[in-house]
Amino acid sequence: MAAANAPIAMKEVLTLPSIGISPQFITFTNVTMESEKYICVRETAPQNSVVIIDMNMPMQPLRRPITADSALMNPNSRILALKAQLPGTTQDHLQIFNIELKAKIKSHQMPEQVVFWKWISPKLLGLVTQTSVYHWSIEGESEPVKMFERTANLANNQIINYKCDPSEKWLVLIGIAPGAPERPQLVKGNMQLFSVDQQRSQALEAHAASFAQFKVPGNENPSILISFATKSFNAGQITSKLHVIELGAQPGKSSFSKKQADLFFPPDFQDDFPVAMQISHKYALIYVITKLGLLFVYDLETATAVYRNRISPDPIFLTSEASAVGGFYAINRRGQVLLATVNEATIVPFVSGQLNNLELAVNLAKRGNLPGAENLVVQRFQELFAQTKYKEAAELAAESPQGILRTPDTVAKFQSVPVQAGQTAPLLQYFSILLTWGKLNAFESLELSRLVVNQNKKNLLENWLAEDKLECSEELGDLVKTVDNDLALKIYIKARATPKVVAAFAERREFDKILIYSKQVGYTPDYLFLLQTILRTDPQGAVNFALMMSQMEGGCPVDYNTITDLFLQRNLIREATAFLLDVLKPNLPEHAFLQTKVLEINLVTFPNVADAILANGMFSHYDRPRIAQLCEKAGLYVRALQHYSELPDIKRVIVNTHAIEPQSLVEFFGTLSREWALECMKDLLLVNLRGNLQIIVQVAKEYCEQLGVDSCIKIFEQFKSYEGLYFFLGSYLSSSEDPDIHFKYIEAAAKTGQIKEVERVTRESNFYDAEKTKNFLMEAKLPDARPLINVCDRFGFVPDLTHYLYTNNMLRYIEGYVQKVNPGNAPLVVGQLLDDECPEDFIKGLILSVRSLLPVEPLVEECEKRNRLRLLTQFLEHLVSEGSQDVHVHNALGKIIIDSNNNPEHFLTTNPYYDSRVVGKYCEKRDPTLAVVAYRRGQCDDELINVTNKNSLFKLQARYVVERMDGDLWEKVLNPENEYRRQLIDQVVSTALPESKSPEQVSAAVKAFMTADLPHELIELLEKIVLQNSAFSGNFNLQNLLILTAIKADPSRVMDYITRLDNFDGPAVGEVAVEAQLYEEAFAIFKKFNLNVQAVNVLLDNIRSIDRAVEFAFRVEEDAVWSQVAKAQLREGLVSDAIESFIRADDATQFLDVIRASEDADVYPDLVRYLLMVRQKVKEPKVDGELIYAYAKIDRLGEIEEFILIPNVANLQNVGDRLFDEALYEAAKIIFAFISNWAKLAVTLVRLKQFQGAVDAARKANSAKTWKEVCFACVDAEEFRLAQICGLNIIIQVDDLEEVSEYYQNRGCFNELISLMESGLGLERAHMGIFTELGVLYARYRPEKLMEHIKLFSTRLNIPKLIRACDEQQHWKELTYLYIQYDEFDNAATTVMNHSPESWDHMQFKDIIVKVASVELYYKAVHFYLQEHPDLINDMLNVLALRVDHTRVVDIMRKAGHLRLVKPYMVSVQSNNVSAVNEALNEIYVEEEDYDRLRESIDLHDNFDQIGLTQKIEKHELLEMRRVAAYIYKKAGRWKQSIALSKKDNHYKDAMETASQSGERELAEELLVYFIEQGKKECFASCLFVCYGLLRADVVLELAWIHNMIDFAFPYLLQFIREYTGKVDELIKDKIEAQKEVKAKEQEEKEVIAQQNMYAQLLPLALPAPPMPGMGGGFAPPPPPMGGMGMPPSMPPFGMPPMGSY
Repeated sequence: MAAANAPIAMKEVLTLPSIGISPQFITFTNVTMESEKYICVRETAPQNSVVIIDMNMPMQPLRRPITADSALMNPNSRILALKAQLPGTTQDHLQIFNIELKAKIKSHQMPEQVVFWKWISPKLLGLVTQTSVYHWSIEGESEPVKMFERTANLANNQIINYKCDPSEKWLVLIGIAPGAPERPQLVKGNMQLFSVDQQRSQALEAHAASFAQFKVPGNENPSILISFATKSFNAGQITSKLHVIELGAQPGKSSFSKKQADLFFPPDFQDDFPVAMQISHKYALIYVITKLGLLFVYDLETATAVYRNRISPDPIFLTSEASAVGGFYAINRRGQVLLATVNEATIVPFVSGQLNNLELAVNLAKRGNLPGAENLVVQRFQELFAQTKYKEAAELAAESPQGILRTPDTVAKFQSVPVQAGQTAPLLQYFSILLTWGKLNAFESLELSRLVVNQNKKNLLENWLAEDKLECSEELGDLVKTVDNDLALKIYIKARATPKVVAAFAERREFDKILIYSKQVGYTPDYLFLLQTILRTDPQGAVNFALMMSQMEGGCPVDYNTITDLFLQRNLIREATAFLLDVLKPNLPEHAFLQTKVLEINLVTFPNVADAILANGMFSHYDRPRIAQLCEKAGLYVRALQHYSELPDIKRVIVNTHAIEPQSLVEFFGTLSREWALECMKDLLLVNLRGNLQIIVQVAKEYCEQLGVDSCIKIFEQFKSYEGLYFFLGSYLSSSEDPDIHFKYIEAAAKTGQIKEVERVTRESNFYDAEKTKNFLMEAKLPDARPLINVCDRFGFVPDLTHYLYTNNMLRYIEGYVQKVNPGNAPLVVGQLLDDECPEDFIKGLILSVRSLLPVEPLVEECEKRNRLRLLTQFLEHLVSEGSQDVHVHNALGKIIIDSNNNPEHFLTTNPYYDSRVVGKYCEKRDPTLAVVAYRRGQCDDELINVTNKNSLFKLQARYVVERMDGDLWEKVLNPENEYRRQLIDQVVSTALPESKSPEQVSAAVKAFMTADLPHELIELLEKIVLQNSAFSGNFNLQNLLILTAIKADPSRVMDYITRLDNFDGPAVGEVAVEAQLYEEAFAIFKKFNLNVQAVNVLLDNIRSIDRAVEFAFRVEEDAVWSQVAKAQLREGLVSDAIESFIRADDATQFLDVIRASEDADVYPDLVRYLLMVRQKVKEPKVDGELIYAYAKIDRLGEIEEFILIPNVANLQNVGDRLFDEALYEAAKIIFAFISNWAKLAVTLVRLKQFQGAVDAARKANSAKTWKEVCFACVDAEEFRLAQICGLNIIIQVDDLEEVSEYYQNRGCFNELISLMESGLGLERAHMGIFTELGVLYARYRPEKLMEHIKLFSTRLNIPKLIRACDEQQHWKELTYLYIQYDEFDNAATTVMNHSPESWDHMQFKDIIVKVASVELYYKAVHFYLQEHPDLINDMLNVLALRVDHTRVVDIMRKAGHLRLVKPYMVSVQSNNVSAVNEALNEIYVEEEDYDRLRESIDLHDNFDQIGLTQKIEKHELLEMRRVAAYIYKKAGRWKQSIALSKKDNHYKDAMETASQSGERELAEELLVYFIEQGKKECFASCLFVCYGLLRADVVLELAWIHNMIDFAFPYLLQFIREYTGKVDELIKDKIEAQKEVKAKEQEEKEVIAQQNMYAQLLPLALPAPPMPGMGGGFAPPPPPMGGMGMPPSMPPFGMPPMGSY
């Protein structure tokens, strides 16, 4: 059967390898497909990842790096479920992720391993463990819920599927297990069915199962069905069955009867078994898919077999329902994703024709709304109607496929049936069934509604519309409008009767809905008419409607100006304004006219509205001059000002200040330019200075920055308005820093009598010109002097102020100023009064009136400057008597006492309050000794030093410096730049220090001398203090200082000081002497203080005399001294002497250095003595290890054996390694044997050439590294027996195998290596690497054994590695076999074709070529067989028939010139109706003159160049070939050419049949004339019969009469007369019936009345459909086939088409 005519269409949607999926991952455990939306693939190489394939865009897979044991995509959404086993446990960790949100939804750790899992719904996961089944919801936080325990029949089964029904009340679990022992290859299937409600399980045998819902006639609720397929082996017989049963039958309801059918497996598929079952809910078909690719299709309702075919040559392991198309997806082992769908155009004809099952064909057509059963349904309907089975006929019409019976004719038929008394009208039965079945079409809805409207049962219509049972139309709306406008509107809307909807909304005054609806449906109503209609009754509604129009997309359909005119025509000013204000909000330039218009109409009628509009500022494009004029006329002067743009207009309007709000006028000035604003201000002042002054002041205040302050001031000054100037500058003053502004303000305030303001400004302002203001105020001679006082006090004009007040006799202001304003300036006032020769009494009184508030220092300065200091004596004494401690008071008093010489020394020494610097400075010129007294009292160092230096008072200076004990002072006086330093030092040494009894003073002086770096002077000083029996002779610090100073300044005195002094710090001084390189002095100090270690260190480190050191050590006999000597000897390389010294010192601390030095000097005997001493002191692994090493170096192996037996702390491993590294193998052997380090012992024995012992040690070590070392050594020594023993322990480690192999091969030991590998095959731990490496060795060195090895161990080989080896060694046959085993069929095919002499085998190549992935290899194989094996090319092409492009194959063979060679192949594939194949075969048939096959080819396959073939054979020498040409012309519709050819060859039958089939009268009559002309009377008679329907009787009679052929035409005439007589009888009958109808008019009226009464009893809605009777008996048997027309072939069992070859 051609694929195009098959009832099930197969399509390859995708191949997984094409999107990068490796074939090794295309398995049941790696690939999942939970629905038609997603495929999920789990990869483990080159890295762990999960590939998600969206079937909507399969070529864009999503690959994510995820490690998991299993991955499932949710059936509906992008949610991924992952399962992974926890390492080291049998528990599984489950996780669910939302890929789009990149978030984890939930996770759970199962206590037992999950062996199978599946999405059983979009929200539910089914989890199957070894013992139980769980459900896990992805919603909430719930954990998996246990549903049931697995039954015993599923023990040790591989679970392959788990499903639930849509209600989740029934669950089924399916597993497979090995078959029976007598037929193990037939897999056994087991099923567990569980009821959630009953909590019971049932164990059954089944390989595949699925749930479905089916509505049984007579039961309104759908039934739950389960279908399952089984194949079992019992008593030597194989039984294959399909079962369909109902689950949970509803009591008292119609139930589904159990169905059963056989599954027929061809002989080659006896061990095949079902692996999946899918049920198409769309078509109610069962798909059973087997492992080897067979597809069985059964009807769900009857379990009738529909179709069977092989859909895949490769095993299928996964299927999924394709619910959208009513088919399924299948994935095979090659990675093909196949989609099986119902061929809607052919399945019903197939079932009715090929299967001859008319009832099933009709049911399929009704169920799936499929074409192909129209004639059967119509015939059945007519039969039921003729039998008055109206209910059954109504049900058939309702269910008719594609609604072929849902026509007006059907309604008319039911209307024409008379109503029987007491029965429901057939028409009502029909409508009731239609309502129960679904939705009525437009005509049915109209007819039913007409009945309901006539009976005024509107509620039925509302219910039907609510349930969407009626198809809405404009006619239906018109009908319903007579009873209900609202309901009619709903119908109009659903019917999209837009004009009627708009009219209905207009009638309801819902104009807003008109616009919304029109926009939705894209309708354009007459908006202007609608607006005018609304205006008549509802002006505000008209505004709203107009606004809604303005907001429509694409702009307002009516011009705004037109709308405005409509409002204005009815004097609706406010409405027009409201509309325009809303639509003009965008303020667009094109709306300028409308903006002007709305302002004009309101300025004329409602000026306040216009003012508000202008105030809002929403318009900017109107005619401003025009609006300005209207505003001026309306009295809106501010708006007029805002709109005028010429200065004269503005001046004319602005003077109307009586009608303008001042604030608005002020704001208007802000819009003018500077020049215009100043002009307007002048005009206002000129018109009414007093009235407009405040406005001008306010303008000047607001816009002074824009107008300029100077300009504003000039205007006020121009009109001499000091008042305006005062008010203007008063507001600007706080923000101005211009001195001129401040002065003008003071001037204006003074001239306007604002004395308080003058006083305030002069007090607070910081910016006026003080000199100018002072002069102005003095000239103004204000009665109040406070402003002048403020200015003079703040800006330092106090003398001028005092002079002004004194000369103007304003003494009270002087007293007030001094006492209250600023007493601090009293000294200046007193000074000026003294200059003005004011009486002293007034001055004294003024001073005493202030008292303590008076600053003394400046007062004294002012009086002292004028030599009037005695004037203050009384004032100062008064302050002292009051207890004043002010330094300036006492300074002044001291100066007076010094000048009067009234016992000044007493004052200077006893008064604590005066300033020593001030008074001392005052005394310097009068008496330097008094200055020294003052300076000493105040510790004024610099002043005292200066005065004593200047007056040569060095003794006083020396005493002062010693007493001060100040380091900075000492540093200053001892500075080399001080020219008086020597005189001072002499006085310090000779007088000051000898007089001192204070150690601190002496210490400070010594320190100062040291700091000043005066060593010689310091020695002189110290000798005088320390050596001359002073109070400080025995001072410890001074003795140290004396020696240290001598070390630094005069080393020759050091030894003398060491001898004479005893109370100094010996260790510290000795160290200083060492640093100063006075080594003998240092040795003497250490020796004097018995510091023997330091002393010997000086001899060793500084004097560098080891002999003196040894001598000194013998003298003192101290261990520490010997230890230092030993270290020095060790440093000098005297190792033996150093060891002897260390032993004398009993010092074990330096053993590391001694060991190192001994090894360098090779004095191991001495080292042994030293280490034995050290072992008594310390327990160090280093010591014991070095002792063993020393024994080994001097070859005392016996001592080593004795030593390691006694307790020790040596690190024997490290010692042994060291001995081994230095080739002391015998000693190392002792150590390694003692510590049982067999690995190192083995290596050591190898070095000693003791191979047998090395192998024994390696066996004990059991280390790969050790085995390798011993093995390689044995190979090098050609000890191959021992090497093999070692090698067998190495090659079991995968990582070391290649190293051993390379070692052997590099040394040419090929046979020994092969022997080793062959021995390794029998090891328990033999792994893939051994088998693979042996295969590689065979390929290189023993090719004759290679194939046998590959075939024996193909499952244990690393095939890619062996493939590379065979490729390198050119073993093509073996390489081909390996490619096949590795499923690399492309490479296998390529290898065979490239190296055919060695690798080609026909049967093997056929198996290979069908499995390759590259299409090009198919055609390469064609070329290959054409060149090398042309006799087998058809066999090969038959295998590739389903895969190759037949056109390309034919082109290849045609180019090669061997087209006939593939004739059998082309015949086998001609059923595909390929043009190239058809033409090639037709060409061959023509060449072979096989006209029968040519005609058969033309009949069955029409896809070829018909005209070309016809032109080629119409002149063929064979008659039959020319008949074929005529036949082709006939099929092509070229009737004339066909008839001409037939006539030419005297094939008159063909000519007559052609003329009859053409349907053209002219051709038939021309043929008659031809027969008459040729005298073919019999042909003439035959043509009359054959072309009966085309010929005209008058033409026939005329021709027959003219040519004397009446006898031959007579049969025709009889038939013609009989036909027309029958027609006349029918006409007479119709006429009689019409007369009867006229006579029965009255009776008809009665019937109409009775029918109307019957309509009143209309049945309720949604009547249940009655059960459908069997339809099998209602069909007439098919007509018998005509001879010669092609009878269908005999059918195989079960009514199926014959299967193609597998």
